[in-house]
Amino acid sequence: MTVITYGTFDLFHIGHLQLLERAKALAGEGGRLIVGVSTDRFNWEEKRKRSAIPYDQRAAIVAALRCVDLVIPEDDWDMKRDILEYNVDIFTMGSDWTGKFDHLKEVCEVVYLPRTEGISSEC
Repeated sequence: MTVITYGTFDLFHIGHLQLLERAKALAGEGGRLIVGVSTDRFNWEEKRKRSAIPYDQRAAIVAALRCVDLVIPEDDWDMKRDILEYNVDIFTMGSDWTGKFDHLKEVCEVVYLPRTEGISSEC
């Protein structure tokens, strides 16, 4: 199975790692995890967030994790395009996004994973 998730992954912390490990577990034995890392442009122009760490470094950190098989840039909200291009079986995000991506159920399974309590780089 192929699983995809997205995030900024700025100021990488244990909650990020646990989310990615849970996402990889969804892929099962021999499955793969694709992670879309938000570009600096997308973060600023679309999300109105400034990253502390530049995209290239955030992408390299995520790519270095053994649970991650492929990192792609997230430069817009068109996850459906990536799902189709990479033949994704499961789209997953943290539970703080519950319901916001249900429209993707027409092309793959959508799973919202629990967040790690008390951990967030948005505090």
